[in-house]
Amino acid sequence: MTASKNEPMTATIEMMEAGGRTLRVATWRLDDDLDHPPILFFNGIGANIEAVAPLAEKLTERAFVMFDMPGTGESPDPALPYNPFTMSWTARQVLDQLGIAEVDVMGVSWGGAMAQHFALQYPKRTHRLVLAATTAGMLMVPGNPAALTKMANPRRYIDPKYMNEHFQTLYGGIDPDGGANQKTSHIGRLKPPSPRGYFYQLIAMLGWTSLPALPLMKKETLVMMGDDDQIVPLVNGRILASAIPNAHLEVIAGGGHLFLLTHADQCIAKLRAFLDAPTTEAELARAA
Repeated sequence: MTASKNEPMTATIEMMEAGGRTLRVATWRLDDDLDHPPILFFNGIGANIEAVAPLAEKLTERAFVMFDMPGTGESPDPALPYNPFTMSWTARQVLDQLGIAEVDVMGVSWGGAMAQHFALQYPKRTHRLVLAATTAGMLMVPGNPAALTKMANPRRYIDPKYMNEHFQTLYGGIDPDGGANQKTSHIGRLKPPSPRGYFYQLIAMLGWTSLPALPLMKKETLVMMGDDDQIVPLVNGRILASAIPNAHLEVIAGGGHLFLLTHADQCIAKLRAFLDAPTTEAELARAA
């Protein structure tokens, strides 16, 4: 399919029917003969594929699968609300249609909760797990009230001036390439979610927490957090890493909520070290 100027240029984009929903799905390098499982990526609330496309572009040795949640990006509005169970089931159907048996699962922020749920719901489809700038759900330590108030306001997607004025309050962190570059590159990739799509994402996690189930998580897990994240404070990553038996915490110094993009080279090096590490006998035993 020919990509529009807002689409990730090297991705294959298609509309797929899965779980009774129509989803815009992006894949990278799925037909290449690669030595690693693909990455299934769950995005943050209201975020479209393009928001994290730079990460997929740089992980050239891995296939990558991502989709716009219902009512975000170019996925049509959802007819009915959904929850982590039904959306994990939908994601599994996407993988089935793409012919993918096993994935490394990764999620950022809201998508990190989805990644946890998918790994718990489908352990046989999950190889390793990466959780970035995320929490265990409702049982979380809240961030800066000023940031959370602005995050709940969909104007951050609709009004570039609003986003520009409140960017540092929202996301925190230091961009090694300069704050102006951080704002311009991120804002330029965003597409506003629909009001219904945004609302359904907000309510999807109401009452949800992974904390009681995390001690049962058998997957090797990398928890990545920024030490200046205004939305998800570092302590939430410490909670995840302590609750998951085989978790390792990496802290990005100077990283805000968007550290996957602002500190991309550092993050990719840590991702590769974790995902490429040889499978241990203990890991094989747990998978069995």
